[in-house]
Amino acid sequence: MAYYGKCIETVIEQLDKFTPKRDNPEQFLEAAATSLQALSPQKQSFVLEVLSGCLEYRKLLTVVVDAFYVEDGRLCLRVDHSRFEVICYLATFLLEELGFQLFCNIIKSQPVDKMCKFLRFFFNPLHLCSWIKDEWSLIYEPAHVKENWIDPLMRWQPEVQELINHLEGVSTSQSSPLKTKAKVTEPKEFNLTAPRPRTIPAPEPVPVVAKPRPVPQSTYQPPKEQQQLETVKRYNRRKAEELLLRANIEELRCAMPRSCRESAQGSKQQLRLQFPPRIRKTPKLTFYRPDNILVKLNTTAILREGALYQRQVEQELQRVDKLVDGAGDFSEFFEWQKKMQAKDREEQLAASECRRLQGKLSHEEAVLARQSLMQENKQRVEQQKEQMAKLMLQRAERRLREDRSRKELVEQVIEGQKNAKAAQTKLAKGRQQTVQEAIEESRGLLQRRAQAAQEEQRRRCELISQLRALETQPTRKGKLVDLTQIPGYGLEGEMSIVELRERLALLKENQRRKEEEKRDQIIQGKRAKSQELQNTVEQISLCRAAMGRSAALRWEEKKALAAAPAAPSQDERVQQLRRRISERAAERSRQAALLHVSAPRTARPKPRAQLEAQHWLELERSRERRLQALQQGGSGPGPARRLEAA
Repeated sequence: MAYYGKCIETVIEQLDKFTPKRDNPEQFLEAAATSLQALSPQKQSFVLEVLSGCLEYRKLLTVVVDAFYVEDGRLCLRVDHSRFEVICYLATFLLEELGFQLFCNIIKSQPVDKMCKFLRFFFNPLHLCSWIKDEWSLIYEPAHVKENWIDPLMRWQPEVQELINHLEGVSTSQSSPLKTKAKVTEPKEFNLTAPRPRTIPAPEPVPVVAKPRPVPQSTYQPPKEQQQLETVKRYNRRKAEELLLRANIEELRCAMPRSCRESAQGSKQQLRLQFPPRIRKTPKLTFYRPDNILVKLNTTAILREGALYQRQVEQELQRVDKLVDGAGDFSEFFEWQKKMQAKDREEQLAASECRRLQGKLSHEEAVLARQSLMQENKQRVEQQKEQMAKLMLQRAERRLREDRSRKELVEQVIEGQKNAKAAQTKLAKGRQQTVQEAIEESRGLLQRRAQAAQEEQRRRCELISQLRALETQPTRKGKLVDLTQIPGYGLEGEMSIVELRERLALLKENQRRKEEEKRDQIIQGKRAKSQELQNTVEQISLCRAAMGRSAALRWEEKKALAAAPAAPSQDERVQQLRRRISERAAERSRQAALLHVSAPRTARPKPRAQLEAQHWLELERSRERRLQALQQGGSGPGPARRLEAA
């Protein structure tokens, strides 16, 4: 054991000299080889092999040893870091090569309690299979880590557990007699100076809070301005509707000949006689903007909308002026535009129908491909079953061979344990001697520390007495200050504190006066701006009412067009896609019949087919809804007609 202990100590000594940031591993190994020439060739080769392995796998070993210091080795010294790295390297990479008996001898040559703690931590199955495996897999390949390092450690775990139990028994037998010889520490009270009694501060006066004013009742009541605005809004809306009706009846009166104008006036009187009650009782168009919702607009929105309506009015006046001058009408252009829109709408419907049928065709082709894939999968499953049976036979043979090798290994371990008892007795005697030497050395250290503490205590007492003597000397507190006196530093514009306060008061008064004047100007500007905004809001309300009436008329036209049934599509592409879909459906039914005959378990209808049928039914319904939406969107008037209606 002493031989192995000297080898391990040599490796630890060399590892302590290595610094990763400064030294190169190859040069360090060459220097170590030159320094170890005095050793025997066998010992030198063992030391260099272990040292090179520790340097090569330093990252792996550092992960385990650092985690050991964090969890179970908090009371261990950092000086033993290299010792734990060497033991970790021997257990991970050289345990198969050295043999378990030689590994036990190396472990017993080291401190028993430290080795017991480290081996219990390192060979814990939970640690090996969880975080140690994950951390090592970040540095090397996971398959290599599991096959070459983790699995061998797990196989050696029962034997190592027996070694740990043996080391625990040895450490308890050595530590029990030492506990009786140790002296019990007797604590002594500190000789501290009693603190001075603190003065009790005077109680602060309780502030008297003024009684708050009650909340006014108007807070919980709706404002009267809102009701007034509603009445004004209804009155303005009714007035705007009457103006709109009058403008629609009397439009373009200046461009008509006199005979047509008289006939128009007659028809206008007839309309007034026939339809006054219906015009007055026009329902409110709450579809676009209900009256019961209060819409708040900011200044920017009001000005923007007012400018838009003003621009529309100017454009309408320019159009009327052009018509008065003899310009042509756009009715023919509108008819041509409506025909082109209808043609575009038909093309869109045909294209959407083609896309729907293409999707249905791709679905049928996917079903056919899935059925062919099912047949291929059945053949693959049969082949895999045959391969699995062969693999199971090979696995059974390999297990028999492993059981035989394990039995032989157990017999070798039992023979090695019989020869280890004599070595344990020698190791116990050597450790007792080292413990006695350590106890004597610790006693000398304690005596020297006690003397140093007494000297430090005496020096502190002298400093405290000097500080108290300084505190007892009288000191002058406070200083008289004259606020009317000039300091006299010789600076330009120097003045006393009283004069400075008076000048500051004058400056504050001038600043307050300027702020009041500026506040009055701002209030006047805000009033003028609010009046301008109010005028703009009134104009906007009139324009919105007119646009609401025109929107209602357009909505009635859209509803009438949407109620008309849509004609079936006669496009050649659509007809061709439908024929292809019918062919694919027939082929899929034939192939499904063949599958049902070959596999009677699948004869029952699956819920997947029902879901697919429901999916296509929903697609048909969505297509019809999209067709109606396109018809409604295309039947609306163009921008010129909307401007004319407004």
